[in-house]
Amino acid sequence: MLRSVSGSQLTCTMPERILIVEDDARLAEMLSEYLGGAGFRVAHVTLGTTALEYLGVEPCDAVVLDLMLPDMDGLDVCRQLRTKFDTPVLMLTARGDATDRIVGLELGADDYLPKPFAPRELLARLRAILRRRTNGTAAERSLCFGRLEIDRSARTVCLDGTARTITSYQFALLVALAENAGRVLSRETLMDLVKGETLEAYDRSIDVHISRIRAEIEDDPKHARRIITVRGAGYVFAKAQD
Repeated sequence: MLRSVSGSQLTCTMPERILIVEDDARLAEMLSEYLGGAGFRVAHVTLGTTALEYLGVEPCDAVVLDLMLPDMDGLDVCRQLRTKFDTPVLMLTARGDATDRIVGLELGADDYLPKPFAPRELLARLRAILRRRTNGTAAERSLCFGRLEIDRSARTVCLDGTARTITSYQFALLVALAENAGRVLSRETLMDLVKGETLEAYDRSIDVHISRIRAEIEDDPKHARRIITVRGAGYVFAKAQD
């Protein structure tokens, strides 16, 4: 069952489309109305399978994904979504276990929000995700480090000419590190550079994202040579790479 809610359009630019995947009818209706009033086009589905089908025919700018759905686990939805699309994902969770949040980030979610939450906070986090996705237009040239190429205008990462799969937040992290190659950056500095204030520091979410980036760009993620951990200080992106 699909339902679309049109937000107010203040300019001639097409409003960004948000897909809400949530089986709680009251919450979904509230979010649809709130985001619609904030200027978004909103679509709502109740099942994970329907969400994946919907994204295949109707590209969206972001997905608000509930962790607990009637037909499949939200983590499974996120995993399958990430293999097919690069759409940013904001995951909603009622579970108190930090492990679920960490697993969600590892599977490709860009951010998470525990229930209950204020609609205003969801809107702020959603806008932060979309902002990170569209930023980076200041510099159009690619960053090249040996066999690794980071194209800031196309927002792609290639190793040996083969595209690697990372989320929009992870791309922003990688660019921040690469633009400061040779400089040790603390977690706090990285979060500031990518405007990641919506991510909770206590769950070491930066570490989770770095691990995911390494899995894509390192020849041996367990012995990283591109993104190096400096114990007690943070991370440094190696200037010299093969």
